[in-house]
This record gives sequence, C-alpha cells and structure tokens, in this order.
Amino acid sequence: MGRVIFILMFLCAWAGSGWAAERNVSVIPQPQELNLTGGEFVLNPATVILADSAFNAEARYLAACLEAPTGFKPGVKSIAESNKAQNVIILIKSSDSSLGAEGYGLEVTPAAVTVTAFAPAGAFYGIQTFLQLLPVEAFSSQKTSGVLWSAPGVKIRDIPRFPWRAYHLDDARWFHGEAEVLRLLDQMAALKLNVFHWYLTDDQGWRLEIKRYPKLTEVGAWRADTQVGGWYSPDRAGKPHGGFYTQEQVRRVVRYAAERHIKVVPGINMPGHATAAIAAYPEMGTSGQPAEVSQVFGILKQTFNVGDEKVYTFLENILDEVLELFPSKEIHLGGDEVVFEQWLASPQVKALMEREHLAGPAQVQRYFTNRMSRFLESRGRRMIGWNDILGDDIQGLLKSVGAASLAEQPAGEGLAPGTIVHFWLGDPAIIARAARDGHDIVNSQATMTYFDDTYEALPLAEAYAFDPVPDSLEQSLRPRILGLGCEMWSEWAPSAARVECRTFPRLAALAEVGWTSPGRKDYDNFCHRLDCQQARWDLQGIRYARCVR
Repeated sequence: MGRVIFILMFLCAWAGSGWAAERNVSVIPQPQELNLTGGEFVLNPATVILADSAFNAEARYLAACLEAPTGFKPGVKSIAESNKAQNVIILIKSSDSSLGAEGYGLEVTPAAVTVTAFAPAGAFYGIQTFLQLLPVEAFSSQKTSGVLWSAPGVKIRDIPRFPWRAYHLDDARWFHGEAEVLRLLDQMAALKLNVFHWYLTDDQGWRLEIKRYPKLTEVGAWRADTQVGGWYSPDRAGKPHGGFYTQEQVRRVVRYAAERHIKVVPGINMPGHATAAIAAYPEMGTSGQPAEVSQVFGILKQTFNVGDEKVYTFLENILDEVLELFPSKEIHLGGDEVVFEQWLASPQVKALMEREHLAGPAQVQRYFTNRMSRFLESRGRRMIGWNDILGDDIQGLLKSVGAASLAEQPAGEGLAPGTIVHFWLGDPAIIARAARDGHDIVNSQATMTYFDDTYEALPLAEAYAFDPVPDSLEQSLRPRILGLGCEMWSEWAPSAARVECRTFPRLAALAEVGWTSPGRKDYDNFCHRLDCQQARWDLQGIRYARCVR
C-alpha cells in the first residue's frame, strides 16, 4: 500500500507542476475558468499571509492548514503591509459583485498567491483550490519533510453553478458521534459543499437533546436491539444501540461548520417516522398506545396525532429549541412515507377532517404541513420537506388505504408559499409542477444521489452524470432549482467506516455536479484528478471505496 501511495503522490506532484496541461491540475470540483501561466510559487518559512480585514478568519484558517504539514508558521498580517513582504499569499476583498457570495479569483505567480473574493465564503473556496494545487502532502496532519511546497502558476475565475450543495448524514438510524461529524465537515469543505443536512430523528432513534422534553433522549435515543441482514430479515444484532447530541455538542458542530462556510440544516421528521418520539411520549401518537423505539427499518405505522392541538404545541415547543440551536434559514421537517391507517381510524383526525373540510388523508397531511410551514415562517425560517408533501402517491401509501392523491381530489389549499420541495422520488414532472406553483426545489433524485445504494446500483459514473435540472424543465423555471443533496441513509451503515466507504468517492463526483458548469465536466478528466484526491484521502485516513470506476 505504501508504494501505491508513493506512486500516486509522484503522479500528483507531476500533475501539479507548472509545465502540465490543464487536465493535470488536480482540483475537485473543476473550476469554471482555469489557465496555466507558467512558473510556480514555493512556500518557505518566511511566507506571509496578508489579508483584508473581512477575511481575517479565512487567513487564520489557511495558516493553520499550512502549518501542520509544512512546519512553517506563516504570519497573518494586514493587507496594508503588502509592500513590505516577499513570498506572500494575499486575500483581497474585491468590489466585483458578479463573484457573488461564493465566487473567487485565484492567481499564482512565482512571487505571490492572490485570492480575490467579494465575500468571505469566496475567499475560503479560493483557499481550498490553492491547497489542492500544492503537493498532496499538504493534506497530512503531521509535518512532512523533503517536500517542495510548490503550486503551479495559474489564473482562475470560479463561481459555483448552484447555491445549494448538500451532504446528508442519517444519524437517527445509527448514532455516529461528534468526531465523525466534524471529520465529514472537513471533507465537505475541501470539496466546496455548503449545506450539511443532519438527519436527527426517526423511528429508530431521537438524537437531539430537547430540554423541555427530556424523555425524547432518555427514552427515544435508545433501542433494545437492531435488525441486521436486510429489510425483511428476522435477525438481530443482539445488543442495544443509542446515543444523542447534547445542545452544547450541537452548538460546537454548528460553529465548526460555520467556520468552514457550511450551514447545518437539521432534519426533524414529522408527521411520520415518529416512533422514537412516540415511545417517549405515547400521548402524542395517533393511537395513544405505548410504543418502543423501533428495532427494525422500513416504513412504520406510527404517526403524530395531527387531530390533537396538544401535538402542535409539543412540536412547536420542540422546534423553538431547534431554532435556538440552528441558525440556518431552512429547517427540514421530512414529511415522507406517512402511513395513513392510524389517521383513518382516529376519531380526532376524523373530527379535524370534518371541521376543516378535508377530503382525505392527503389533504390532512397538507393541512399539517402548512401549519408547520407557517409556524416556521412566523419565526423567520423556511420549511423544506421531501416531495411527498405535494400529495402525490409516489409509493402507493394512499392507494393502500383506498385514498386519493391530491391530484385526484377537488382543489384544496395549496402548499404554503415559501416551502422548499426536496425531490427524491417520482416523475420529474413533479419538479416542474412545484416550480410553476412558485416553490424552490432541491433535487436529490434517489437513483442518482443515494449513497446507501451499492456501487453496482449507483456507479460513480452515473453519479457524475447527474444533472439536478431535468432536461424537460422549461428555461423560465430553471432558476427554481437551488441545487442538489447527496443522501447517506444509514440503515445498513452502522459504522463510520461503512459511511465513508459509501460516501467516497461519490461525494467528490456530486460535488463537481453541484459546482461545475456542465460544459466543463468530463468524466475521464475527473477520474484522472480523483487519483490525486484519493492520495489526499489516504493521508487523512478517509476510508473510500476503491476500484469503483
């Protein structure tokens, strides 16, 4: 293995030289404009980082990144001192608003590295590109001797294609822990991903401390056993599983992510996928009967009792604590895979239907969704939910109880304005319909972005070929596509090693999908650059799937 890593490092060093063709500059995601200019910049112990005051945090981040592998301690100084320093890295605030919040320019010459950006996130992404121009040993956490710390002469102008480039971690089915979350955030930052969708509640576990309702974690965070061996397997692991994040841990994660220009969007599922919460507070369930945190995976019947006002109070109190922890504008409330049997048998839900003139369970879910969306709006936030909230019977759950989809019923109340639709399943025409109705879309088409699938089911090449904008979508609606999400569901990924192996290298492919214009994408070129990326992962101990191309 050591010889393989050495060979990859040699190839990457050659690829990063000033004499290489553009295709040999191993940056992921591929910049929008990149020109080789000749020569190279060489870091040395006297290198200084000069920064505009708006980019001081980014300058300190870069200094820390460089110090660990090189042993150099680059000083961080005001940009006003630029005429006094040699061998400098300069972070300049640009007046060019066309760069937007995340765009940047990067120029590397023998004398200086210059990053220009309109906003701090752009400066941060320029830094990430510069780090990838250096030898791969720049990603080591330990000092490495005998390395020429050089970057090839380039001129780059780079702006992301989409503003929403997300990675989703399911921490509800298996609790992975703070250290692994921080490790994944570092990898997201290196690949210029900017949204961490942190899935914290489901039938198999409630992972977020809510001080007003302590039983959510005292009871809901722990299950007695766990299904193993597949969806319908009777086999069990033979041991309990559990864990949760304290509010202080959440604050640390959110702060760490923000330092890397990643916003954390919590996933708090409702009205289905609620078994763990109902195990803690049975009176919130539709049946009112005791339940246990689920040991099995799949689509389960427990739902919140949407006909009972105390349930809305319960959920709103929970969300008030969630909002204190997560400053993101968007809050993900799930809304997928609701089993309607309990609602149809509930006197309280039937009374709700009569009172609000709701024709069936699809309209009941729309009523619930809109109440929660308007609650979040009253707090200055936006709801995002899976496209099940549109009322299409995408999995046959309505048909199974003899109910109609919203499309088959008389027109009722529309989906609350401002609600973001997170597409995952069904006909892509659903995207166009939601966009025509004025909703923004995040596209996580399951066949192209679900990392719980094997590499046989979702090959690397297919992930790379994904376009979040359907070909059939009319031009006027395309700005409604915010971007994409990459979904790491963890039913069958109990360990951090399994999560990483399923995530990498596909996350790199979809990071390029989210950032790079289609005309700049090339799969063979991506695979060439991926060799260097895998050498970086080797140095960091990232467990990725090998030989998947």
